[in-house]
Amino acid sequence: MARHCGAMAAGLWARLGMSCPSHWPRGWHLSPGLSGARLAHAGAADQLQREYDAVVIGAGHNGLVAAAYLQQAGVRTAVLEKRHVLGGAAVTEEIVPGTPAQPLLPPCPWPALGTGTPHCPTSSRLQVLPGIIPAQPAAATDLHRAGAAAARSEGAPAGPLLLHPAAGGQEPPPLPPSGAQHGPDPAANCSVLPEGCPGTTGACTQHGKAPKGLPCPWSGRDAPGWSIHCTHHGAVPVVPPLSPFQAYPEYEVFMGGLVSALNPLLDAPPLDTAALGQGSLLQRLRALRALQPLLRAGLALGQQLPRYYEVLTAPISKILDQWFESEPLKATLATDAVIGAMASPHTPGSGYVLLHHVMGELEGQRGAWGYVAGGMGALSQAIAHAAAAWGAHIFAEKAVCHVLLGRDGRAQGVTLQDGTEVRSKLVLSNASPQITFLELIPQEQLPKDFVQRIQQVDTRSPVTKINVAVDRLPSFLAAPNARDGQPLPHHQCSIHLNCEGTHLLHQAFTEATHGHPSSRPMIELCIPSALDPGLAPRGCHVVSLFTQYTPSVLAGGRPWDEQARNAYADTVFDCIEAYAPGFKASVIGRDILTPPDLERIFGLPGGNIFHGGMSLDQLYFARPVPSYSGYRSPIPGLYLCGSGAHPGGGVMGAAGRNAAQVALQDFRRL
Repeated sequence: MARHCGAMAAGLWARLGMSCPSHWPRGWHLSPGLSGARLAHAGAADQLQREYDAVVIGAGHNGLVAAAYLQQAGVRTAVLEKRHVLGGAAVTEEIVPGTPAQPLLPPCPWPALGTGTPHCPTSSRLQVLPGIIPAQPAAATDLHRAGAAAARSEGAPAGPLLLHPAAGGQEPPPLPPSGAQHGPDPAANCSVLPEGCPGTTGACTQHGKAPKGLPCPWSGRDAPGWSIHCTHHGAVPVVPPLSPFQAYPEYEVFMGGLVSALNPLLDAPPLDTAALGQGSLLQRLRALRALQPLLRAGLALGQQLPRYYEVLTAPISKILDQWFESEPLKATLATDAVIGAMASPHTPGSGYVLLHHVMGELEGQRGAWGYVAGGMGALSQAIAHAAAAWGAHIFAEKAVCHVLLGRDGRAQGVTLQDGTEVRSKLVLSNASPQITFLELIPQEQLPKDFVQRIQQVDTRSPVTKINVAVDRLPSFLAAPNARDGQPLPHHQCSIHLNCEGTHLLHQAFTEATHGHPSSRPMIELCIPSALDPGLAPRGCHVVSLFTQYTPSVLAGGRPWDEQARNAYADTVFDCIEAYAPGFKASVIGRDILTPPDLERIFGLPGGNIFHGGMSLDQLYFARPVPSYSGYRSPIPGLYLCGSGAHPGGGVMGAAGRNAAQVALQDFRRL
């Protein structure tokens, strides 16, 4: 997902048995063949018991965080996960498990390691980058003691990275056709003109002109001040390093002010408006305490409140137009506003989604994003080990089929698919609101208007995730590989393709709204193995492609069958080939996850990575629905602790922490 490209590449070391053996909880081990992916329970004393204080449905990262908080507070907790692997959408799995992922591809040639077991490429199958992890969940789950650590990637560009295709491959972009990187870090900036460029000499000092036929990529407030020299046909001139943007640092400071004001809202339940009018005077006064985070946010925004209000409600294209004139820069930044959302940069309210992706912190650095050593499953693994160290029982392949209700309508535990009943005083669901309330609870036990609102939650998803195993590092026209084949700084970045202008993003969105996968999809390309070589054999790499827009339902009701899935993946690969010739020939295997696949495998409604859209009508007071935004549900003793609750999606753990705190308050009153 779109990030501060490579400013920090952080690792949470997955191989806990190697890096931190003293912190392995007794009776737990990593299953062979899925390093960092699967947590297995061993020992008769740790069998599933028939009664706990609390049961958590689903071992996504939020559910694991909730379990850690509950168990740390002395609440005997069990986590029940239906899949064979822990982590929900934050998992590490094999891309090519010994056989080709696609039937038309050649057999996996990856060399064998150890005892003859083929070392097949592994990758974060859905979520790739954590970064909005507030300090509280990180500290409470004791990730460092569980084996977590962070590492900075030196030399990676600090700003947006944009690579352009070869001239003639597609419509001419507004930057030099062969490629350009740009960002606030002068050492990382360069602009390369293609062979066969117009044989003209020209210069652009501050607001000057580029060579004939090539518009200056920066203008007005964006202009960094650059000069170029083009001799004749066949020459490949290189623009000297650029000075920092004039507007970009100011933009980051402005957005940082809004983030600082709103961040505290992540760590507290939304204001319970119903409680303000119920109970005794003392109870109402206690309810007013929930206003404190809102009041503090308002005071922090101060006189800038009208401008910040516009950021939250306006289309992100309008906001970026106020700051920048460069279309490639605006489009690259706009990707954070539409990632995971069936929305265009011109959609009102898209500004908040961008803001959501720069909230929180990683290893103490606000707004930072990074890769996890061992893939995202390593992060889930670390949280699971931390919870288990406190005494939580965590089980895979334990699918819950419904929530047990007492005669008084209160949640009393869960029933598994095999008929096993597990009793508890609290039930926390890390599943989506749709699964929790439309599948696990009898409809007649819920208010009709509540059920209707859950059914009306917008869960449209534009995302198709493609995980790719390649036998060599992609070499981009804009920045060819080094002779030794070692990763360069830009390989450690989040690379955005087909982002030469916001009109391209809007065009891709429009095609999907008519039921057609984008013909020129927005692509965010990451190469986690460039920083974590353990994900692939030496010289080989895994490439993560977060692409959109793809509709959940194709035009005419056509299914996402193998033909449709492969046709879209081929379109994506053709686009990448224009930027990095030879990419298609390097592919060993691929794992294509369309919206229906994301729903089937990970339980994401409609394939939505946030358990529901992050539009303003589905946030804070209204997440998942009005009057039930405080993690409690119409069923006493049942709480929502996943991304479908406040503050929404992203690998942050805030929903799990907040829900656990609310459940603890109620538990102490029982």
